[in-house]
Amino acid sequence: MKKSKKLIIFGTEDFADIAYEYFTHDSTYEVVGFTVDAAYLKVSSKFGLPVVPFESVHEQFASDSHEMFVAIVYAQLNRLRASVCERARQRGYALASYVSSRAFVWRNVQLGEHCFIFEDNTVQPFVSIGSNVIAWSGNHIGHHSSIGNNCFLTSHVVVSGWCSIGNNTFVGVNTTLANNTRVGEFCWIGHGSNVAGDIPDGSLVKAPASEISPLNEAALFRVLARSSRKRSGQ
Repeated sequence: MKKSKKLIIFGTEDFADIAYEYFTHDSTYEVVGFTVDAAYLKVSSKFGLPVVPFESVHEQFASDSHEMFVAIVYAQLNRLRASVCERARQRGYALASYVSSRAFVWRNVQLGEHCFIFEDNTVQPFVSIGSNVIAWSGNHIGHHSSIGNNCFLTSHVVVSGWCSIGNNTFVGVNTTLANNTRVGEFCWIGHGSNVAGDIPDGSLVKAPASEISPLNEAALFRVLARSSRKRSGQ
């Protein structure tokens, strides 16, 4: 893939590693460096590229010829990522987006700036996705649904048709939203939740945790054997 744009990644942690891989091997961006606030600068290079203080990043990577991606996850309900994005804009940097070549995004989907859409996402017709949204691998976003700004969808989230998710909301792994569900702003929906009703702003949704107990293999396999005999009519 021909590289036509130059990119700086803000961050040096796991998400920065992942962003580097995807932008490098599945986009028109050439990653040329990394940046973090000077107080958090621990290394001088990453993947053979310079890591420079954000306070002086413009001296090495001019904003008129470089874009920036902020590789921060969901700290402070995504407020931290949004704050860094605003600081980058103030310095004149355009914010880059990535949409995997292995994602299915219908032609009339509206996508804001600075989004990261991983592989195996399905985004159906008439969906609206705001700015600064991360959708990790394997989600389904149903028709006519809307995702607000600064949201984070983890993996294998099912957003059914005509749903809306408010700004700065986190949605955990294997969560399902039924048709016409409305989720407010600044919500945290825990992993494995099954949501079939509206959720007000500032809500915490938790699914029951699976029970964990010591494993008695002999007893377990006796139960499994009895169940198998019942199913076979023995």
